[in-house]
Amino acid sequence: MRSTSNPAFRNLPSGGFGGGYAGFQTQPQASTPGYGGYQAPPTTDERPMTVDDVVTKTAMTIGLVLVTGIITAFAVLSESISPYPPMIGGLIVGLVMALIIIFKRTPNPALVLTYAAAEGVFLGAITGVFEAFFPGIAIQAILGTALVFVVMLTLYKTGAVRVTPKLTKWVIGAAISAAAMMLINLLFGGALGIRNDSPLGLVFSIVVIGIAAFMLLLNFDETDQMIRAGMPVKWAWYAAFGLVVTLVWLYLEILRLLAMLQSE
Repeated sequence: MRSTSNPAFRNLPSGGFGGGYAGFQTQPQASTPGYGGYQAPPTTDERPMTVDDVVTKTAMTIGLVLVTGIITAFAVLSESISPYPPMIGGLIVGLVMALIIIFKRTPNPALVLTYAAAEGVFLGAITGVFEAFFPGIAIQAILGTALVFVVMLTLYKTGAVRVTPKLTKWVIGAAISAAAMMLINLLFGGALGIRNDSPLGLVFSIVVIGIAAFMLLLNFDETDQMIRAGMPVKWAWYAAFGLVVTLVWLYLEILRLLAMLQSE
């Protein structure tokens, strides 16, 4: 598997199954005659991951984000809880879980699902606040995120947009630049004006959504590489984690853009 600039997929262990493509890997034989008798078939955790594994784990992870997010959003809207404790708590827990998963390079499902639950609480609290001011914005943001995901997946699967090393460098560079600008803007009290309700803020938000959309292409390609390398099935959780991280970012940016458009 070639190297990547995405920290969530960097330096992953190599697969040991000969690999294949998109779930059509060359599977080990159930019984292989040879010196010393027949070899036992691999256990479930040792078999190579497939597309179905990634789809299943991603669906579970996104589903948990949606469930915890919806519950939190309704609690905020009904004024049963203040939005700030779940917002801050979810952000901190989600960030800690993400850092552990990335830097330890672990496909631990408990950590991935804990991250998903925390992000759901965080997003639910924010969404509840936005929904109170702009009724209907939550479903619009969810549908917008789903639409971008489907479009980018279609572009990737049809080969309309190919993920090349050059494209990867451009997308990663754009993402780092955008993050740096947002950090500078935050540290200097919005001096750059890129997060304000202004034409500049609107353009910047659209650009960031575009970057997040292309990050999905990189996620798809990185997941494809993991499948080609024949990595063990447990790493499907890691692929799901990478996809959800990008989707969370994309959803937040779409939610912000919709709020800006409706506030005018």
